[in-house]
Order: sequence, then structure tokens, then C-alpha cells
Amino acid sequence: MSALRIGNASGFYGDRFSAMREMLTGGPLDVLTGDYLAELTMLILGRDRLRNPDAGYARTFLRQLEECLGLAHERGVRIVANAGGLNPAGLADAVRALAGRLGIPVRVAHVEGDDLTAAHPGALAAHAYLGGFGIAECLRAGADVVVTGRVTDAALVTGPAAAHFGWKPTEYDRLAGAVVAGHVLECGAQATGGNYAFFGEGGAVRPGFPLAELHEDGSGVITKHPGTGGLVDVGTVSAQLLYETAGARYAGPDTTARLDTVRLTQDGPDRVRIDGVRGEAPPPDLKVGVNRLGGFRNEVVFVLTGLEIPSKAALVRQQMRAFLDGSGARPAEVSWDLARTDRPDAPTEETASALLRLVVRDPDPEKVGRALSGAAVELALSSYPGFHVLAPPGKGAPYGVFEAARVPQDAVEHVAVLHDGRRVPVPPAQDTAALRAVPEPPLPEPLPPGPVRRAPLGLVAGARSGDKGGDANVGVWARTDDAWRWLAYELTVERFRELVPEARELPVTRHTLPNLRALNFVVEGILGAGVAARARFDPQAKALGEWLRSRHLDIPEALL
Repeated sequence: MSALRIGNASGFYGDRFSAMREMLTGGPLDVLTGDYLAELTMLILGRDRLRNPDAGYARTFLRQLEECLGLAHERGVRIVANAGGLNPAGLADAVRALAGRLGIPVRVAHVEGDDLTAAHPGALAAHAYLGGFGIAECLRAGADVVVTGRVTDAALVTGPAAAHFGWKPTEYDRLAGAVVAGHVLECGAQATGGNYAFFGEGGAVRPGFPLAELHEDGSGVITKHPGTGGLVDVGTVSAQLLYETAGARYAGPDTTARLDTVRLTQDGPDRVRIDGVRGEAPPPDLKVGVNRLGGFRNEVVFVLTGLEIPSKAALVRQQMRAFLDGSGARPAEVSWDLARTDRPDAPTEETASALLRLVVRDPDPEKVGRALSGAAVELALSSYPGFHVLAPPGKGAPYGVFEAARVPQDAVEHVAVLHDGRRVPVPPAQDTAALRAVPEPPLPEPLPPGPVRRAPLGLVAGARSGDKGGDANVGVWARTDDAWRWLAYELTVERFRELVPEARELPVTRHTLPNLRALNFVVEGILGAGVAARARFDPQAKALGEWLRSRHLDIPEALL
């Protein structure tokens, strides 16, 4: 059976609008997928639905289809996207209406059953992560467009693959191969040189979007359309494999993929072969993403310039504290953070300045509103010399809190709603296995002793980091066997905490993936209540890996 060519045209809600057209015109495809959902996106769509019960889906997807649906129909490319968000049925109806208006005879289906909001009182949105077999049912019945709500990102690939190859739910190795390919594709251009640690090597000005050539045995090749920017090599694929993962077992509703079995080989220019992936029965339960409104938040950033930065910061903190204590309306949370971006004898005013950030949170909007903002503004002529703020403070805004829950697989009514209106129940996994840690694999032989030089970690290792709720992961991989022999022994949990002081008091777990020459660190709680709560400077930990790469340690001169 010929390979199934699955492309990606979106890694998030707001990704490159022209990507759908680029992927449809750039070369042959069988299926084009789009990932529009993330933890923060579900909160945004939930707030949209509060204002309009008919909303709750990614409107960008509909606008893209307006100019590309005819093109996809002409080329025989089927479209699968999770753009349905909180309202997949509503989006399916909107696509049908669009197709009718354009005179394009397409069959539209959708997947539902993920919405568990009613079972979580007080939640703005609570959705289970479904697998790919609902998508497969829709495609087998002849759908040209399938829209879903909250499925796993990889389900956008496992569903079409299962439909095309006729895989059964217990063919775990094949499904695991598709899961790995789906995880590589899901973030769009991150697999083709976007956000890549060694970005100077790949022409990352405008990277193309990735595609996978999947085979019946679950193996595949990650590539991109000819002539598009960026690159696909073992490094870019390794980086994406480590993104937002943890240990060797990568669990999903269809299968648990063993990341420690993945083999990556360069298969020619811009082609990376993935094979050897083993799969196991999935866990007995499903992840549920629960988004709640956490309260209201406000922020003021004071600019401190020149001399005596600590004393200036102490003065304005004392002045604001006097207001908060005397107002009788002190917010529940008050946090200060001084970023010493200033330099001595600086050639510009900006480089002579530090930033003092005040963040307040409270369930009552009045406690973080204009009274607080007014107090900050009133200091303009009665505080430290050079007083100013980055932007006029506002009235405060709502923020969200994300938490992950679990429900038994059979507690969710996964349904494929076919293009002709028939509703087909999708049964839960037949066999399941409780998720457990994999024993740590043996480490390679250490490098022999030799001279070392103090230098940044990033000279010999790449990294990519991201968020999962309040936790962050930092995947670090070596580019050569010798660098891996050093990294495996040098970058311990203790060394990681030393290089990332924020993690010193937090639980940190190291996972070893020798096939990828990689270590994956999970830092629990570093992001507080998740990205929507904006608990730190980099709320999604996107740059945590790059900070780690910039830290200096003793590196063998033989590697430099």
C-alpha cells in the first residue's frame, strides 16, 4: 500500500494564515491537518462562548477554508482539524453553509463527546482528550472535512492513518508510529527549523510547514514541500519530539508510545525517517483539561534608571505597600519582581534602566482595578527620580487557571457524527494498562578525563521547552555521540537546579532517552496555575531551554 501523505497547516490558533494554501499548492497531499487548540485557547474560546453561545470554535479556520476549500476539493485533499474547539457541531454547520454558498460539494463530519463541563461545576470549559478513532469513522464513511473538539494533537494523524490502512485499535506499534509522527507535525514549523536552537543553520526566515509520509507498518518520513524554507533534519525532529513530553512513555487514548524506542535517521535532504517505535495499551483513563476563571489581575511595570536601582525599587515598594495596607482593599496576591536589565555607564537610557514589575490578583475586580492603578499614577511626582512606567495601568482583567483531571475511558461518550447525520459511538480502548515509569536505561561510557573550558551549554547541546499546566519540561539533546557521553553525566538534576535557580525548591525529574541522545527534565509548579495565570515572566516556559543553554559550565575542550 502506498504511503499516506499527511501535512500540517496550523500549530496554534493564530498561526500563519497562508499556510493552508501553501500546503495545498506546494505538492501532493492526501490529508491536511490543522491544530488550533491549546490549554490557553480553550479558555479563550470559553470566554467567547460566554458572550455568544453559537461561538466557541476557531474562526480563522473558517476564513482559511473560504479561500482554500475549492482548492482542496479539486486536489482530492481531505481536511482534518480540531478547530471545533468547544463547539464542533457549530463549526461543522458553518463549514456546510460555506460550502453551499461557494457551490463546493463536500461532505462534512464532526467528532463530539469531549465536553465534560457539566460534570465540573464552576468550570468555564472542561474537555477530555479523545483519540483518533472518531476521526477514522468519519473518514471511512466518506467525509471530506472532519472537525473535532478536544482530541489529542496526535489524533489528527492517527485517525487518518487508521482509516487509510485499516488499523485495528489493538495494533499498538503501528498506532504509536503515527502518534510520534503526529507529535512531530502538531506544532507546524517547529519541525522545519522554527524555534530551533541552531536556527542559523536552516534558513528559518520563513520555514515551510511539515508533512509525514506514513507507511502501513507505522514507520514514516518527516519532510516538507520542495522549495520551502527551513530544514528538516534529525535535530529539528529531535527538538519537536522532546517538546511538551516527559518520560519514555508518551500516553494517549489510542496507545502509549515508547519514546525510548524511536529511531531517527537522515533519509536525504530535508527527510528524516522515523521507525522502530513500539506501542503499548493506553491508560484506563483520559486526561481532562479543566479551565476556570481564577479571578482578576493587574500589572504595573515601573522603570528605574541609572544609579541606586535597589534603593529606588525599595522606595516605590514602600509607597505602594502603604497604599495597599491603608486602603483596606489589599489584593489576595501581591508579587514584585525586579529585572536588572540595566548596565553601568550605559550608552543608552534604555540599557541604563531596570524594570520593577508589580502583579496583583484577587477574586474581586475592584481590589485590582483603577484604585490600584490610580495609586501607581499618583506617585508620578512624588517617588524616585526619573519615575515612569512602561504603559498606563488599566482596570485589571480576568485570568484563568488550568488543571488536569482524569476520567475513566468508558465515562466519555465519544461519537463520530457522519456527514449524513448518523451518529456512530466510538468504543473505549479494549485493553488498557496503568501508566508506570520506565526503569532508567544504562548510560553510555563517560568521556575520558581531559582539559575543560568554561563555556555555554548551548555550544554542544540543543534544547526546547514548553508548558503542561503549571509544569514545564526542558528537553536537552546532544548533537554527537561524544557530547552525549558528557551530557548524560554532567547534566544531573542537581546541576539543572544549579543552572536554573527557579527550580531549586521545586520537584525536578530527569528522564533519559539514549536513542535521541537526550535528557528531558520536568519541573513541577514552576508556572503556577498555568499560562493563563501568567505567574512568571515567560508564562509558557518557551525560552526556559534557551536560558539553560546560555548558562556556563565546564565543558571538555574536545567538544568545543
